[in-house]
Order: sequence, then C-alpha cells, then structure tokens
Amino acid sequence: MEFLTASQLLLLFPLLPLVFAAAVDLRTRRIPNSCSVLILAAGVLAAVFGWAGIRWWMVLSGGAVGLLLGLVLFHGAKLGGGDAKLLIALGCVLGPAGILLFAFWMAVAGGVLALLALKRGQRVYAYGPAILLGYVCWLFWPGGIAHW
Repeated sequence: MEFLTASQLLLLFPLLPLVFAAAVDLRTRRIPNSCSVLILAAGVLAAVFGWAGIRWWMVLSGGAVGLLLGLVLFHGAKLGGGDAKLLIALGCVLGPAGILLFAFWMAVAGGVLALLALKRGQRVYAYGPAILLGYVCWLFWPGGIAHW
C-alpha cells in the first residue's frame, strides 16, 4: 500500500477549509477568517518544521504574490476581502510560482461560474466556489498531485 507523501498531504490539506469557505460563501456571502488562518498555519508550520521542502522564502514570497493578487482583484474586480485573504494564505502554501498557476485556474473557474450566473440572471455571485474549483484544477491538472 502506497501512502501519501508530506508534500501531497500539505497540498491536500487546504481542500477542507476551502470546501467550508465555499459552502459558507454560497449561503452568507462571507468567508470565515478561520479558513484563511488554517491554510496560512499549514504553510508556516511546513516552513518551521521543513515539511515537504517548504522554506521561509517560499512562504513569504508566495504570501506576497497572493497579497498582490488579492489587492488587485479586491480593488479592480470587486473580489471580497475574505476571498483576498484566502489568496494570501494559499500563496503561503503554494509559493510564488504555485499561486500564479493557481490564479489561472481560479480565473477559468470564475469565468465559468460568471457565465452560469449571467444565464440565471444574477449580476453578483459568491467567488469562494471559484477559488475551490481553481484549487482542485491546480491540484489535478498538468503535473498535479495525481501525477506524483
């Protein structure tokens, strides 16, 4: 029987808070801070204990890229503050290159959800599900966790 590596476990962990965040966002249009804190804590703990090859520079630079993305989308695309905090936390786990590739998949998922919302006559929709779907795509498509 083959077990998951530390890297795979670290990358699978954010799924739990992201599923919770998406569900709450759909119901209330708010994302609990606890979801972002859990993901951020995973990145920081990985750096402290050297899990999965995560280093401090990866956590800090990934968080900085997530912050930049979050600020741009918060001000330009009217993304919510909770969504922006999730991007920062995910950046701390994924590192600078990972958060950029994730942002691509998140944008694709957000575009699909936007089209569905327009079809239903909605002009505003929760973006938490797009973040979750983008993360799932990032995990499993080209060279993702399934490839490992």
